[in-house]
Amino acid sequence: MIREEWVGRVGQRRQVVIPREMLESLKIRAGDLVAFRKHADGVLVQPRRVVDGDDVLTPAEAKRVRHGMAQIKRGRYKIWRDVKDALDR
Repeated sequence: MIREEWVGRVGQRRQVVIPREMLESLKIRAGDLVAFRKHADGVLVQPRRVVDGDDVLTPAEAKRVRHGMAQIKRGRYKIWRDVKDALDR
């Protein structure tokens, strides 16, 4: 059975409490962003995933990451501690 209506509460600071079941079904966690859109008969609240433009890889960076991951899968890597020890000598 899918529940069609949940009731939350508006707090003194205009904070809206979203029921746990709704959060879990939408996979929303504390700190996530939500968008509000006014409709004639109510308000639509939707989860929003925001991507920081600085966090997006360029095609060249993505290629280097793929290459590095392939090397790791082949076992071609060194532990940082070993590299650091070799540099300190």
